[in-house]
Amino acid sequence: MPDLTSLDWSALERLRATFLARAAAGAAPYWQNASALAAYDATYAERIGWKWDALLHELRLRSWAPPAGTVLLDFGCGSGVAGRRVLSAFGASRFAGLALADHSPEAVAFAGASASRHFPDLRQLDAATWCAAPDSAGLAPPFTLVVSHVLNELAPAAREELLALARHAAAVLWIEPGTHADSRDLASVRDRLRERHRIIAPCTHRETCPLFAEKNARDWCHFFAEPPPGVQNSPDWVRFAQRAGVDLRSQAYSPLVLEQASAPALSTPPFPPGSARVLGRPEVFKPYARLLACDAGGLHFLELSKRTDPALVKRLAKDPPLPLYALEHDGKHVRQARPLFQTEG
Repeated sequence: MPDLTSLDWSALERLRATFLARAAAGAAPYWQNASALAAYDATYAERIGWKWDALLHELRLRSWAPPAGTVLLDFGCGSGVAGRRVLSAFGASRFAGLALADHSPEAVAFAGASASRHFPDLRQLDAATWCAAPDSAGLAPPFTLVVSHVLNELAPAAREELLALARHAAAVLWIEPGTHADSRDLASVRDRLRERHRIIAPCTHRETCPLFAEKNARDWCHFFAEPPPGVQNSPDWVRFAQRAGVDLRSQAYSPLVLEQASAPALSTPPFPPGSARVLGRPEVFKPYARLLACDAGGLHFLELSKRTDPALVKRLAKDPPLPLYALEHDGKHVRQARPLFQTEG
């Protein structure tokens, strides 16, 4: 875990105020110096890293990886936490190099220096090769695009430039905050990119996202990442959480993982018919669990009776498996639920 004993609290408080003022967040670079970036990297960015850890754990469990030999392009890199987590998960040797893009030169310098310390043999490349002209980015070396917590900072024109870049990516790994608004923003991105890409996560289908049906206006696609062991008992983390007003117990996030449909399929097996992903957290009561499941037929509020599967209902309360299931249901009640990927309980 990072050292939290000497933090630049004034920088952290300024950054948090900026992030909370969503409309102002993308107006100008907010990284003023290396001290602010270091404080952010040890705290807020580390919490974002836990979200990436959760998503990357799922991808490895499902035997998926970005195409080998691509350049890893970390767009809106900030302190570089997302790119470093991806490099750690899949191995730096899988990538032809690392390119860092951010509206702040200070952030690019900080993220580059940190990547050099962690991955000294990895080449660092000029991101302008890919970002300068997204419409011709297909002529550049193939790349894997990493995006983390940027949508609510982008003006409409900048968002369109990012989507143009994503259309040319060999693979896309994208995480946004797990709020109602940010999740639905990312779902709209998913719908715009699905024609040229296979959807690896979170969806088990390629249909239009059911969130945009009128009856589902209150719902959103989000999940929760747990902190590493020891965080909640760390005096430094507790002090940070109290001062920053954040909850360390879990971090909500919304993911999107894609690969080019024209590329050969990788080792991820196709989802069997009836596969569904359970969104958010199941609600567990004494006689049953209530789930919000997404499948090719849309969103379904389902009840799983304890009589149907007592072991799974019990596990959902404390240690749920990866929320991907082969589900049989009648639209209200689950007849059978089989986890598609077993995790250690």
